[in-house]
Amino acid sequence: MGRAGADDAVTTIETIQERHIEGYHAAVDAVARERKYLGRTEAPSLQEARAFATENIAKGNAHYVALVDGKVVGWCDIVPSKNPVFSHCGTLGMGITSRYRGMGIGLRLLTAALSKAKENGLEKVELEVFESNARAIALYRKVGFRVEGRKERSAKLDGVYLADVLMALFLDTYEA
Repeated sequence: MGRAGADDAVTTIETIQERHIEGYHAAVDAVARERKYLGRTEAPSLQEARAFATENIAKGNAHYVALVDGKVVGWCDIVPSKNPVFSHCGTLGMGITSRYRGMGIGLRLLTAALSKAKENGLEKVELEVFESNARAIALYRKVGFRVEGRKERSAKLDGVYLADVLMALFLDTYEA
């Protein structure tokens, strides 16, 4: 079910490490520059990406990368809220570079991150996804996420308004 040329690639899912950060940054940038999946049009600076990943590593947060022949082609992270009132909740972010979509990598990343988030004691995982991203919404539904709401005109890209779908998964009901 993969794309031509990518079918024979060896894909591994690993907890992000320092050695992955530049590749992670490049993958975020590649997906952001597609201008249709992320709430940004380019990656944050390498310094900001390094700080984010390093904090996740230090805290043991769920942050995984997908590697194909050693190259980062996707990521999934779930970061707990820093506000004590909301610290039982984490926010999910993920992406797969275009060549490697449709190969099951997203599901593998997502299940690894959800299992780690549950192990870390999180109770709820939340996300926002553009309503136009039907493939991602289907993936999230497949593992048990439910729609909690919708934000009209939440983004404006190239003069076009986009709606966000708000989804959540209660981890006490999640089985990997």
